[in-house]
Amino acid sequence: MRTSLLAASAILLFTVDAAQAHTLEATSNIVVRALGRSIDFTSDTTTSVRDMKVVVQARDDAASFVASNGEIRGARLEAAFGALRARYPQAAAADDQELASAILAL
Repeated sequence: MRTSLLAASAILLFTVDAAQAHTLEATSNIVVRALGRSIDFTSDTTTSVRDMKVVVQARDDAASFVASNGEIRGARLEAAFGALRARYPQAAAADDQELASAILAL
């Protein structure tokens, strides 16, 4: 009985570790793709974007937006989209998914 319980626990542990590794890999891929496709900011621009209060406040909404494939659109995220598109010409050409991913990558 104890052996089967230990075996089941070990299998569960390996399964959880594999799932976490897969989640980490998927998250890393999202960030890499977001950085690759996102707005081509210089380091000064990136710093000023990070300092924009509306963008910082939109991070949770951006995470929900990306995780739901655009189904969940929060008011703070919409405000950040508007502010970024108004301030940076490169952002006007980016789609919502790219901007949300870029916000998460900052």
